[in-house]
Amino acid sequence: MAKGNILWVDDEIDLLRPHILLLEQRGYAVRTAMSGEDAVAVFSEVPVDLVFLDENMPGMGGLQTLEALKALRPETPIVMVTKSEEEDLMEQAIGKKISDYLTKPVNPTQVLLAVKKFLEGRQIMSEAVSRDYTQEFARSAQDLMNARTADDWIQLYAKIVQWEMELDEHGGLGLRQTLLDQKREMNSEFAKFVERNYRDWVNTIYVESNAKNRPPLSPDIVEQWVLPHVQSDTKPHVIFFVIDCMRLDQWLIMEAELRNLFKINREYHFGILPTATPYARNAIFSGLFPSEFGKLYPNMWGTGDDDENSLNKDEASMLTKLLERKRIKLRNDLKYIKIIDRDYGTGIAQNITTTAKNHLTAIVVNFVDMLAHTRSDSPVLKEIAPDESAYRSLTRSWFLHSSLYEMFKSLANVPNLKIVVSTDHGSIRALRGAKVIGDRDTSTSLRYKYGRNVKAEEKQAMIIKHPEECKLPVRGTAANYIIAKEDYYFVYPTDYHKFLNYYRDTFQHGGISMEEVILPVITMEAK
Repeated sequence: MAKGNILWVDDEIDLLRPHILLLEQRGYAVRTAMSGEDAVAVFSEVPVDLVFLDENMPGMGGLQTLEALKALRPETPIVMVTKSEEEDLMEQAIGKKISDYLTKPVNPTQVLLAVKKFLEGRQIMSEAVSRDYTQEFARSAQDLMNARTADDWIQLYAKIVQWEMELDEHGGLGLRQTLLDQKREMNSEFAKFVERNYRDWVNTIYVESNAKNRPPLSPDIVEQWVLPHVQSDTKPHVIFFVIDCMRLDQWLIMEAELRNLFKINREYHFGILPTATPYARNAIFSGLFPSEFGKLYPNMWGTGDDDENSLNKDEASMLTKLLERKRIKLRNDLKYIKIIDRDYGTGIAQNITTTAKNHLTAIVVNFVDMLAHTRSDSPVLKEIAPDESAYRSLTRSWFLHSSLYEMFKSLANVPNLKIVVSTDHGSIRALRGAKVIGDRDTSTSLRYKYGRNVKAEEKQAMIIKHPEECKLPVRGTAANYIIAKEDYYFVYPTDYHKFLNYYRDTFQHGGISMEEVILPVITMEAK
């Protein structure tokens, strides 16, 4: 059976017999045509996987033939072969969706490379990916055993995310379950790593030279990444985006669309616990831990649950106070924007170049968080995005049609502008239930809880009996916190199976996993 069916169209086809013979020896079936008219006739009657098309032929020329073939089967790759190197001709061919372009006289290597690219490229790439991942799997297992520092974990996580996205492109290799199993093992060890070190981290001041022992955390973001630009002698305009609930893989989807517009530098921070908006995002804007910013706003940690809207209403005030503590005077007033729906975002996007003239602008974008919650509540979105690969695809579709992308495209034309992008926390696909015991006043979050003597198994949760040790607010007598590890989510014994099934396979945050804790910080400037 032939490895592929090739149609070669050239009015001097006899001169190409050595190339055709080589391809036939390599297992390809080659048909020939000496005019555009003959090519269209053959193409309409027999299956063709690839076309080599001469540009300069009497009668129906190469560009006309290209147009006719594309009208019949637009998906078939067509390689234009020509003596001409004129730029205008190349642009015409590209405009008519040519797949590749070879200049005469062609040599056998060029021809064979084009054939392999279009007829065997995916198989060759898949085999290479499978081979490389098998080797990487062994290396990652060794790296996991030797992971001692936050930087080690960042490198491990970044690698496994890159492999997830690579396997998205090669879904038929049968490696996805192996990768998921490896990631689950990593998350198990990562939770132990965080549990061992978290109390020391939050009670140690971050110093860049000591980053291996204490990674930058949520309260360090503004001071480490935003303020140096604000204070720069070049006096740039600075926009700080906080995209709620954005995982590393979701950012990489966006980054791929922005590389042609910006010079991009990607670093990382660790989100504080719980990895939830009222804690982490307030920590970002205040530069303080929850127990500390709670003292500035004494009514913040009252009774009741952690409502994200009510507990994040003071972000602008928090950032203003942080600037005051650091004795930083802006050239004009701080601009703070929170985008919670598409219509408002569209209005901001239309005026973003004017907004960018401000010295410092902070923009909170809630769309990614809304995407996660909407998927959890919508059977239709669950059907569209049944797993993380499809969830990444959904993120890409959202981003390309979002006001956020429109903002970035406009900002790429603004001179002397620094853009910093980060997030408060990520999310994880919750797949395993963990029984929790607590009274009626225990908080309702699925990945973390606080309350009087709230309990869960230590294997499944980090137990924080003394909140002040982790710089968490002390909320009532004998109140403690539990933080879910890995992909567990908390379910009460009452109606256990009902709620176990209801919340299973939803994207949640608040716990300890690489996806929720290890977060990107991106600095961008226009090319």
